Amino acid sequence: MRRIFLDHQSSTPVLPEVFEAMRPYFTEVFGSPSSLHQHGLQARDAVAKAREQVASFINAESPDNIVFTPSGTEAANLAVKGVAYANRRRGNHIVVSEAEHPAVLNSAEFLETQGFACHRVKVDGQGRVNPEDVRGALTDRTLLICVQLANHDIGTIQPIAEISAIAHERGIPLFVDAASSAGWLPIDVQALGIGLLSLAPHRFYGPKGVGVLYRSRGARVAGIIHGGMQEGGRQAGTENVPGIVGAGVACAVAAREKAGWIRHAAALQERLWTSLQARIPYLKLNGPELGPERIGTNLNVSFEFLEGEAILLRLDVLGIAVASGTSCVSKSLKISPVLAAIGLEHSLAQGSIIFSLGKDNTQEEIGHTIETCAAVAAKLREMSPRWEEFQRGGIDSMVCPRSTAPSALGLLSGSGDQVSEP
Repeated sequence: MRRIFLDHQSSTPVLPEVFEAMRPYFTEVFGSPSSLHQHGLQARDAVAKAREQVASFINAESPDNIVFTPSGTEAANLAVKGVAYANRRRGNHIVVSEAEHPAVLNSAEFLETQGFACHRVKVDGQGRVNPEDVRGALTDRTLLICVQLANHDIGTIQPIAEISAIAHERGIPLFVDAASSAGWLPIDVQALGIGLLSLAPHRFYGPKGVGVLYRSRGARVAGIIHGGMQEGGRQAGTENVPGIVGAGVACAVAAREKAGWIRHAAALQERLWTSLQARIPYLKLNGPELGPERIGTNLNVSFEFLEGEAILLRLDVLGIAVASGTSCVSKSLKISPVLAAIGLEHSLAQGSIIFSLGKDNTQEEIGHTIETCAAVAAKLREMSPRWEEFQRGGIDSMVCPRSTAPSALGLLSGSGDQVSEP
């Protein structure tokens, strides 16, 4: 059976050149970078080279501004908690968008148990943060602003330059989580005035088990893992040298190739959404329209009258890997916090599927996915009590109500999201 991978937001395959670069550091150059002998010095040189590659990738002022961590999640934790602990004499207030990744939101929630206060800025129906809402949330005690570059769930690209300008006016560092977007959007931390930024190389063809935190010279960050003095005292523990080497090479390749990757993914994204709309009735695009306000790898679609997990499992059986916007916890379906934040109705949120595209997906794969999704949606609706009730007239569609005038069908919904009509 052919297998099609459309879950690149979860992870990506390691590039051959990344794998080959890592290989010697498992068996030949195996020393600890903290050791003073030749084995250690070779490892230290490899880490230094990777630090330079990452710094170049995001246009950091210096390789010294790069901190390696065991994951993107730990990089986000270090940014949020590390800034809070290092600056608590100045204040105790943090501002985050309510659509941030759990690594950020849960870090902020933890800090609230430690005496910090957190203001969660609302997002609009597209998942976008209004910079003026950020300005309004700031106080004299604010230590940190956290707004991601692009949303991990619905692909919304945030107005980072505008938010950064507000942060600079008040002398408050801005932390940008780019774990879901690095390699797929251009990043220049100096041009954007970003104080801290996190990366997850395994999302752009690097290895798992390594993350990156950039911190500008003015951003004070305390270590949250205690032990040795690795990474300038900010990340205790022997460095994952093979992973760090792989992260550096992945950044170097992405710096060279990302423009082509971006164009390729955006073309596939457009075909996938246009064709799904044409083939499957009662679809809703969650997040911004395709274009400059949405990352080109992401397509989050609600299939009305269906559950996302049922679609995911059926597609997986048929050889197509996607993600669902719902998670089954304690026998009850909980919707994505991001979809809740944009005000998506619960049943539509339960019916959401995330298609995330990569550089190796082909037009042929997209065509096969479109045909398969259409067949799966039709089959599952035949089995759906809610679809049967809708057919009898017992309930109406929220995506395309019967009362909607034909001339209005297929245009933007009230929240600005595109819908598919029958």
